[in-house]
Amino acid sequence: MSFSLDTPSAASLKSEARVLRDERATAGSPLTQGAALEEVARRHGYRDWNTAVAALPERFVTPVQVGQRVKGTYLGRAFTGLVLGMQLLPDMRHYEVTVKFDKPVNVSRFDWPIERVRVRTTVNLDGVSPARTSDGEPHMRLRRA
Repeated sequence: MSFSLDTPSAASLKSEARVLRDERATAGSPLTQGAALEEVARRHGYRDWNTAVAALPERFVTPVQVGQRVKGTYLGRAFTGLVLGMQLLPDMRHYEVTVKFDKPVNVSRFDWPIERVRVRTTVNLDGVSPARTSDGEPHMRLRRA
């Protein structure tokens, strides 16, 4: 179970279930959506998915929270870090997130280093930025550590 500063919403648990399904499919042991929802609910301390949905508040989904440890990729480079800021954007489907990396991330594809220590970027409700690199990869993929 991941540490959270407040109670998750049903939508955030659904997002976690999608990530779990993707991870299991990549590992070669596919999981149905229902099984993923049940497993995520148990990870958060609920008996099953229906109990979790009944107990959880309806509110906006946040991919991560301020003060939370995160991991992911930034411009194709793996990182771990700390969320310093989150701001819901007017479209109500994207957040501007500020992340301080534990170790500087070299974002250069060439021989010289271009290191980032802190970045601010836009991500959707799943923690994936809509902006893409020239090869089609999202600028950032972000999830709870």
